[in-house]
Order: sequence, then C-alpha cells, then structure tokens
Amino acid sequence: MMETTLSLNTWKRFVNEGVLDSSRLNKKIMESWYRSRDAQVNPNLDRGRYVLTHDQFHFQKEKNSLLLDMAQPHLERMKPLTKELGMMALLIDPEGYVLYLTGNREVKSEAQKINFVQGVRWTEGEVGTNAIGTALQTGEPIMVTGTEHYSIASHRWSCAAAPIRTDDGTVIGVLDVTCPVDRTHPYMLGMVTSTAYSIERDLSIRLHKDEMELIHCSMDVIETDQPVLICNRKQVVVAASKPIRQLPEWMGMKVDKMKEYGFQIQMEVPMFSNDHGGFIGTCMYLMKTARKEENILNYALSFTKPFYFKGEVGISKSFQRTVDDMKRVAPTDASVYILGETGTGKEVIAQTIHENSSRKHEPFIAVNCGAIPKELMESELFGYVEGAFTGARRQGYKGKFEQANHGTIFLDEIGEIPHSMQVALLRILQERKVTPVGGMKEIPLNIRIIAATHRDLRQLVNEGKFREDLYYRLHVYPIQVPPLRERREDIPYLVRYFCQTHHWNAELPSEFFDRLMEYHWPGNIRELWNVLERFQILSQGGRKESFQILDWLDSFDWNKRCSSSHTEYQKIGVSNHNYSLSLREKIQKEQMIDALQKTKGNVSLAAQLLGVPRSTFYKRLQKFNL
Repeated sequence: MMETTLSLNTWKRFVNEGVLDSSRLNKKIMESWYRSRDAQVNPNLDRGRYVLTHDQFHFQKEKNSLLLDMAQPHLERMKPLTKELGMMALLIDPEGYVLYLTGNREVKSEAQKINFVQGVRWTEGEVGTNAIGTALQTGEPIMVTGTEHYSIASHRWSCAAAPIRTDDGTVIGVLDVTCPVDRTHPYMLGMVTSTAYSIERDLSIRLHKDEMELIHCSMDVIETDQPVLICNRKQVVVAASKPIRQLPEWMGMKVDKMKEYGFQIQMEVPMFSNDHGGFIGTCMYLMKTARKEENILNYALSFTKPFYFKGEVGISKSFQRTVDDMKRVAPTDASVYILGETGTGKEVIAQTIHENSSRKHEPFIAVNCGAIPKELMESELFGYVEGAFTGARRQGYKGKFEQANHGTIFLDEIGEIPHSMQVALLRILQERKVTPVGGMKEIPLNIRIIAATHRDLRQLVNEGKFREDLYYRLHVYPIQVPPLRERREDIPYLVRYFCQTHHWNAELPSEFFDRLMEYHWPGNIRELWNVLERFQILSQGGRKESFQILDWLDSFDWNKRCSSSHTEYQKIGVSNHNYSLSLREKIQKEQMIDALQKTKGNVSLAAQLLGVPRSTFYKRLQKFNL
C-alpha cells in the first residue's frame, strides 16, 4: 500500500482560506487546484453531477466507436488483474464521459455511491482535480491520490490516468485505473501509461490500413475529369481525381483548404471498410465556385465545412432540402423549430444540429413534453431545491434547463405543454435565467433551444391553446421533416443503413423492396425500423427465410397500402410510359437518370454515387434502354 503524502489539513486550508504551501504539493496537482477554484467547482461535492441518459450514452458510444474498438481488447486483458487487486479500469472519451468500466465487483459497487459509473462526466470542470479530468486538461499521464483530489467525492480513492493520442497528437480518450486509497500501488501509473501506448500503436496500424483500403477501393472513382476527393476520417485528402492532383501539395491537404482554390462540396458519400465494417472516410464530389462578390462567395463556401449526420441521408430531393436547412442553421445559435409527423426522426435532426454546432462538446438534453405529467413538469424542467415539497430529494434536483447549460435543450412535442408552463417557458427564453422550485436564486443560462412538434402550432395559436409570443420566440428558423411516403426513393438506402448498423447480412429479394415502397408508412421511419426488426428475427437463417418473409408480408396488415394509380406514380415523378416496370424499377431508373445528370454522364461516378457495382449499373442501362 502507498500512503498519500498530502494531509487533509493542507486541502482544508486551501478550500477554506485559499492558503497553500507549494512545497507540500506536486506542481501539476497545485495548478489543477487553482484551476478548479477559478472554475468555482464545489470542493464539498460528494458525487458526480452529470450522468448521460440511456439514449445519450448510446449516442456517445457511437461517436467514439473507433476508440472503443481499439481499447476494448486491452481492457478485457486487464479484467482479471483489476478484479484480483480490487481495482477498476475505465475508458473515457475526449469530452470526459466514461464509456466503459470494468473491474472488481465490490469496488464498482462502492464507486456507484459517488456516481462514478458509465456515462458520468468526470472532468476538472465537473468535479475538480482528478486523474481523468487533469489528464484531459494537461494531455499528460498523472496519478491523483486521496486528498489530492479537489472534491471530497474522490478523497477515498486513488486514480491513475494516461491520454490516448493519434499519430498527429490529438487526444481521443483517456485510460484510467481507480481503486480505494488503501489499495493504492505506484505501478498503477505505469500500467495505464504502457497500456495507453499499446492502444495508440494498434490505432496507428488500424488507421494506416484504413487509408490503404480507401485508396484501393476508390481507384475507379478518381480516374475522372470531375473534381473528386477521397478523405480519411479526419477530413484529410488521401486520394483525388485529375483536376485536384494538379494542385500544389494536394496530398495531405485538409478539405477546408479546397475553398482557396475555388471549390465547394457538392455531395459527400461515406465509405465503410469491407474488413471491419466501420466508417473509414468520405468520397467528396466538388464543383467550381463562381467568382462573385466576396460575401456571396464566403456564404457558398461555408457549406464546405464537414457536416455529420447520424443516420442515412438518402437521395430524395425533399430530405436534401432538410439537410441543407440543417447545414445553414447548425453553426448559428438561432432557435430552431422542427415540424414533422411522428416517427420522422425529429430528435435525430435536433441532435445533428447540436453535433455540428459550436456547442457539440456540451450537453444535449432531450425532453418529451408530452410524456411529463402536468403536475411534475415545473420541477422536471426547472429543478427544485432541498425541501421544496414533500418527497423532494435531499439535495434538490437540477432541472433539464440547468442540465443543458452551455449546450442544447430539445423540447419535443412542445405543443403539449399547459398554458401555465408556457408563461414560465417564455420568461426563460426572454431572460435566459431559471429559478428552481422553492428557490430564490436565479441561475443564468447559456443554452440553445430546439423545439419540435407534429402539431400545427400556428393553428393552436389561432385556437387560443398556444401563446403567440412564445410561438414567435420558438419559430425563428423552421425546418420541415418530410414523411417517409414523400421520400420513398430513400427506403433502399434506409434499409441498407439498418442492415449495416444491426450487422444483418440477409439476402433481400427485389420483391421485398417493392412491397416496402408500395406501403404508405403512417408511422414513418420509426415504423420502418419496427418492421425491419421483425423481418430480421424471421430471416436469421439466410436466403430461404428471406423469401418466407414475402409470404408473411402478404398476410401483413398493410392497411394503408398505396394504389398503383396514375396519381400515386405522379407523386414519385414516374411518367405514364413506365407503367410496364415495377414500382421499384421505376424508382431505380429515375435514380440512374439523376445520377448520370449529376456526374455529367460518367458511368463509374454514377455507379459510385448510387452505391452499386459498375457491372450492375451497365446491366440496368441496357434493361431500361438508357
């Protein structure tokens, strides 16, 4: 066992009087204490304050999938040792969220008492000096023991952490080993440092292989006279078509630099590894920018910034307009109003806007206003102080608005909130301050508001059910999300995305897509996901069972199946002379024509754009007499 050399009195004198004998404290710890004090961290904090919800945690893991893939084998190898020695091993992302935790069961149980669990944010800004947060802050390995921690939550613990970096020095996470103070050992720091180095080495090999695969699978695409870039996951150019290769020092150039040569991004196609299935880079189709007034040029080039969408964009013009709206509003702080039917993915839209904004490293808090009982809504949104009412938590509760401070709050089904809460919400939007129930102190807020509903708020205003002044506060930048029936051509892409994310390798017959695209989809994408999950269960044996799905489809209650009428074909832009083709073939033909127009007749680029082999594209050209 290793005793901490820092006495409790040293900590007490600093937090109570601001007095510190620098000779008694490691320089890194001392500097961190001052940072923690300046950030107004509560030294008497007895637990972590911010823990992600289940959905938020899942999203955070998705964002850091590469880090998890690289670190998990090493964490698995650490399991037996940490269990035997009474320790825990943790993986933390660059924002300070614990993504993975393993180790001794009794120690994990004790850690739960201070909210030291998966999904908690353990930065210096949250809990003061600690190995995880300080390693993130300084970018260096560090060990923090007992009362070296700034807040009392960690005084009974000892932690060692080391950052994990990419080849260019970017910190993509932190590895940490934690144990009770009485089990501390000096080898902890060496253990995490050497393991972090091993992860970095594996990561370097993986990224190099991914770049080689990117270049290899894009050879056909880049042999064109159209400007095309192949970029790795960091938006660095690794391959390019002829017009780009004429530029000086194009290899290794950041995508943003393309605007200096008069290019802007026309379209981005994500690329996935055939080896491990993960995202490895992007194929970017460029276009020359017209030389106009400087402000117009800058506005056009603003769209060259990397834009990440959690899901499948597809090819429909209706949803492309939604994506364009997201690109425009994401970099701003404007309030956004999302209108769309149930199941169209309004929360995904809100999350995408947040992830592409300057607030992306701060909390994203989603609130379903229609799911909160009216009598609990005020305390749930605004929080409450200790003793505010019978049954209140001992230390009070931080409401959703305060949880979202510095980040984004997403108010789903905003049309469901009662009139009394509309008044309180309007005051918060005007003053940007919140007062917890039973409290006297106003808490300043720096948040972005995104609201969504499937109802017509303008109509609710006319009916006197929704305040007009609140409507105009929310309705700053409206975004319309089209229902699935208005973007049927995206269904094959959505199905492919579902198969990739759920590792479903079933062979799906063409009739399968015909049936899906004939349906009305009143439940939109959410209903499509539900149906696909049922299909996945039925098709776990392969191709034979896939055809059994068709039998099940025939008996399924497609109670709103669309007719094959002239009117319905007009909705998807299919002309009368195409009636001899199936609905799926008509859509395929329209997609091919659109792709050929976009690529100016280049068959290789058009096939790449649609995500089909070139041989398949040629066969369809003959089939459709194109």
